Amino acid sequence: MTERIDFSKSEQYTLSIRLSADGFSFSIYNPLGESDFCFVPYPVNASYSMTANIKEMLAATEALKHPYKRINILVDTSRFTPVPFELFEDEQMDALFYHNFPKNNNEIVLCNVLGKSNVVVLFAMDKHAHQLLVEHFPTARFFSTASPLTEYFAQKSRLGNSRKLYAHIRKHLLEVFCYDKGKLLLINSFACKQTSDRVYYLLYIWQQLGYSQERDELQLTGKPDNKDELLAELRKYLRQVFVINPKAEFNRSEISKIEDIPFDMQTLLLCE
Repeated sequence: MTERIDFSKSEQYTLSIRLSADGFSFSIYNPLGESDFCFVPYPVNASYSMTANIKEMLAATEALKHPYKRINILVDTSRFTPVPFELFEDEQMDALFYHNFPKNNNEIVLCNVLGKSNVVVLFAMDKHAHQLLVEHFPTARFFSTASPLTEYFAQKSRLGNSRKLYAHIRKHLLEVFCYDKGKLLLINSFACKQTSDRVYYLLYIWQQLGYSQERDELQLTGKPDNKDELLAELRKYLRQVFVINPKAEFNRSEISKIEDIPFDMQTLLLCE
């Protein structure tokens, strides 16, 4: 909870809000003193729109009424697509995005320019929710949850000589990030919740990209159901299969010790 936060110093802190259909959450973090950190989940009413849920959260949560040095809004959506930086033009954002997704008149297309990956991630969110948040937090920066993961994995993939596939496994979604020593090869997401489907997608991508079964690495993050079954199935075909441990990954940071904080939020906070 927020008891550890001294709100008289809020202008030193970073506020990060994560919006997902499964529930909202927010964190407050002082980069100058890592022990000043809290993570708070906020349940949503599935019968309400995202905008209505956000309006209720902003009205009911005292911690969101203070000024902050930096404000991040993380949007959990599978409607994202990467564009090579050299092909990106601001005025073409909508055209590029809707080349890959069906048109939705109730959304706004946003972008994250990712310097480590040399790619721009285009993503969409509800335009009324976006307007409400901009009015409440005029300095907020908006991110797709895929963006901090893309940057973090790009940096991590440069270690060693093997190519790497990172799989971020969620309850109903599989996100994949593929690299060749820092060079981004593929980002994609797949709606699936069965172990057999996850194995199929991962091995199919592995084959399509020509990864080595002996040398290249598959690294998993997230909290999949039947993790042991998933690992056993993957290790029938691939020699280098690992599970990312956030506590070890982030040097036992206070942030990584909180079990429920999403990995994308951890990477955003600790890799800025």
